[in-house]
Amino acid sequence: MVNRLERMLRPKSVAIIGGGAFGTNVVKQCLKMGFAGDIWPVHPTKAEVEGVKAYKTVAELPGAPDAAFIGVNRHLTVEMVKALRDKGAGGAVCFASGFRETGHYDPEGDGLQDALLEAAGDLPIIGPNCYGLINYADGALLWPDQHGGIRLADGATGVAIITQSSNIAINMTMQARGLPVAYIMTAGNQAQTGLSEMALGLIEDSRVSVLGLHIEAFDKVDSFEKLAARARELKKPIVAMKIGRSEQARAGTVSHTASLAGSDAASDAFLKRLSIARVNSIPSFLEALKLLHAHGPLTGYRLSSMSCSGGEASVMADSAEGRKVFFPPLTEEHRARVKATLGPLVAVANPLDYHTFIWNNGPAMTATFGAMVSGGFDLNILVLDFPRRDRCSDVDWWTTLAAFESGLKTHGAKGAVLASLPENLPEDYAPKLMARGMVPLYGIAEALDAAEAAATIGEAWRRQPFTSPLWGGRAEGAGGGAGTPAFHDTPTPALRADPPHKGEGNASVDEAAAKSLLAEAGVSVPAGRRAASIEEAVAAAEALGFPVALKAMGVAHKSEAGAVKLNLRDAASVRDAAGTLLPLGSRLFVERMVQGGVAELIVGFTRDPLFGPVMTLGSGGVLVELLKDSATLLLPASRSEIEAALRSLKLFPLLDGFRGRPRADLQAAIGAVEKLAGFVLAHAGEIEELDVNPLIVCGEGKGAWVADALMVPAPTSRLWGREARAEGAGGGMETQLSQVTPTPTGFAGRPSPQGAG
Repeated sequence: MVNRLERMLRPKSVAIIGGGAFGTNVVKQCLKMGFAGDIWPVHPTKAEVEGVKAYKTVAELPGAPDAAFIGVNRHLTVEMVKALRDKGAGGAVCFASGFRETGHYDPEGDGLQDALLEAAGDLPIIGPNCYGLINYADGALLWPDQHGGIRLADGATGVAIITQSSNIAINMTMQARGLPVAYIMTAGNQAQTGLSEMALGLIEDSRVSVLGLHIEAFDKVDSFEKLAARARELKKPIVAMKIGRSEQARAGTVSHTASLAGSDAASDAFLKRLSIARVNSIPSFLEALKLLHAHGPLTGYRLSSMSCSGGEASVMADSAEGRKVFFPPLTEEHRARVKATLGPLVAVANPLDYHTFIWNNGPAMTATFGAMVSGGFDLNILVLDFPRRDRCSDVDWWTTLAAFESGLKTHGAKGAVLASLPENLPEDYAPKLMARGMVPLYGIAEALDAAEAAATIGEAWRRQPFTSPLWGGRAEGAGGGAGTPAFHDTPTPALRADPPHKGEGNASVDEAAAKSLLAEAGVSVPAGRRAASIEEAVAAAEALGFPVALKAMGVAHKSEAGAVKLNLRDAASVRDAAGTLLPLGSRLFVERMVQGGVAELIVGFTRDPLFGPVMTLGSGGVLVELLKDSATLLLPASRSEIEAALRSLKLFPLLDGFRGRPRADLQAAIGAVEKLAGFVLAHAGEIEELDVNPLIVCGEGKGAWVADALMVPAPTSRLWGREARAEGAGGGMETQLSQVTPTPTGFAGRPSPQGAG
């Protein structure tokens, strides 16, 4: 696959424009790294830079450079880009800042960025406001500062890292964890070339084993999808550290990149869909890259741990608590096999404390480690902190390593040597361990993060890639080209809403109308009727059949406002409740009670400005905001994705018959969510928000029912009165509806969970 960045990423000639400290450093670093290609400094007055012949202008260069570093001010940068384009260069790094990355309106910076893009034309440019590129495989550097990396050995492979922060990139080059690096690249403000395109260029290099992305903002959604698909074809895992979980981080992202980061929940769902593992710290990021470089994706989440300390075994066990990776208990047969290699005083378990009885006894340790790793674990961990070499001897430690290596090779198992304290595993030992099939990992939490990332990718790669006929082309979204879903323009039924009523504003569809629309879409909705008076409410209840629920219309958060009365079993209780509720809203809504409920879900939809329609599934009812038990999916979502999201909830045991309780109608719940998602996609340009809370899931064979629904049309919709009638599920729902004009804005709202009922 040919990438337009090919010449720049793997250059045979480089031009360095600017004779100040930054330009001089680029020349110095290329020489220091042993770059075998041509180095052409450009300076109007200097005859040479670091002993290398300089040229006065770009036009005077002896050839068209494959790559160029532009280290001059922002105004002159535009001129140099134009000159490089005219020369036929392969690409350029724009170091200067002051373009469109400030996060606020800056006429001069905006104008300069427009001029820069016009000057570049089809010339690939990286940045502006970035340090550029280090190619450790070829020794080619477009990098204006010192770095801590070493050149990749001939025939070796390493990871490629792209970050939007130049300083973080420098810090990563200084790592002392034994991570082999093939490329470090910075993206800057992505004026022309996005992070995903850079990544597509890097993964094509056979010397790249794994790709690491530090993401502040996604450039284009469709480009990331192409990247993920290509990475999967090449069997090259991707690990991402996506910032933006906190308000402060999102604010910092905007000020740094002037582009959209996307909501964190939607970003997380997007990365999962693409089979990209996400970690949340720099150390975990580096350890995950290293583990994947050494062993590739793991086949599962089952770990073993061995150490000569009960304390370390306990720490390992505790550190796995609440994670997907875990230490499964040993089978009786496996325990006996390990027990036979140890003394009677050793309690055999996983994690294993093998004690010091066999310390420095090579044959005994080999037998124990071999017996332990024979259990088919997805990763076997040997916890081993080395002593300080300036004060102590670590000779005996190599006996332990040899025994572990032997056990792994005998059983074809994957292994890691884990230092609980990063300083207790010398950097120069790391390549030796890696060469012997034992990946060195630094820090317990970081190691488990890495294992979880590797297992997550392994699990994702075993599934079929997600495709959907509902997903149309791509349209350019806000924020400078961020891709958003474009939906097929199949005609859909007109969306109708009730005129605004007291307490309702002019934006929301009343509950009866919302439920009528959902019923038309095939979602199960209890039969219900509106009532304008106490007597009408009593008559409606008698017609529907007791027990009923009675609600005040025009109140969004009914439970909080005391605007709902449930399980009313006779006319007298309806009459009393109606007298209480009628003053709270515009009218009353009488609805047949849903009975036999096993669990309550919330199903909410909003539109992310970057990813389009987003669905949130979670524990519903009045405790939705307190429990915060939810999963987020991008639309369209497959049935298997919906089921997996439900199974990930803390609530799921209730659906599955917790402690002898009735099992819920899981398939009905999945079907209801599927139909709600389909409704949202069908009306993508008409709705700002849809919130179903609760969706009551009843026992097996009894269905899943929408007990309350809040629907908000798009902000520019016009509401006007129009009489219409619609039958709810079960018959008898009479609604007064008015048309909502479709708008192009689609989902652009915020989540507004309401109470049960």
